[in-house]
Amino acid sequence: MKSAGWITGAAAAVLVAAGAITYAVADGDESGMKAPAANSADAGFARDMAVHHQQAVEMSYIVRDRTEDEAVRRLAYDIAQTQANQRGMMLGWLDLWELPKVSADEPMEWMDMGGMGTGEDGALMPGMATNAEMDSLRKASGKAAEIRYLQLMYSHHMGGVHMAEGCVKRCQVGVERRLAQGMVQAQESEMQLITDLLKERGAKPPN
Repeated sequence: MKSAGWITGAAAAVLVAAGAITYAVADGDESGMKAPAANSADAGFARDMAVHHQQAVEMSYIVRDRTEDEAVRRLAYDIAQTQANQRGMMLGWLDLWELPKVSADEPMEWMDMGGMGTGEDGALMPGMATNAEMDSLRKASGKAAEIRYLQLMYSHHMGGVHMAEGCVKRCQVGVERRLAQGMVQAQESEMQLITDLLKERGAKPPN
């Protein structure tokens, strides 16, 4: 059963996402910018990062039920809430721009890196866990689950930072570039925390 704190956080995510959508409208009105094209970096980043974030949220909910360690559960909670909120923002922008949430293009095509993710066993983009890796996390418990989650999330953040840096360079909508820059800073900080947590458990981030 989900704890009350996690349920409350999920409700807050809806409110934050709604506020972000309003902010996006204001940003567009001030700049006079037209909605980006379906094949733009802005649309591509919003679509791809929404998928990338969804897996991070899923991993975080899995580990919450596989360990009692407060440090790992707190990190998982923060990642789940932050990335669920950001995912809501990006999907909201696609709605406002009247653009599809899925595309026939390969993931990361907007970065001229289509095909970078193998797509093998569910790993659609760099950093994403495979279906087998997700299953291994579900089957682990205690310290083993903590290490598995932390290593998978470290790789996930590496891929996410790379994508967010791509948006900072290529996206045209100011509010989206600022969101991407915030992702870079937050996830790099979390990668350092993850490194410290792994060290405490006698493990290291993946190469």
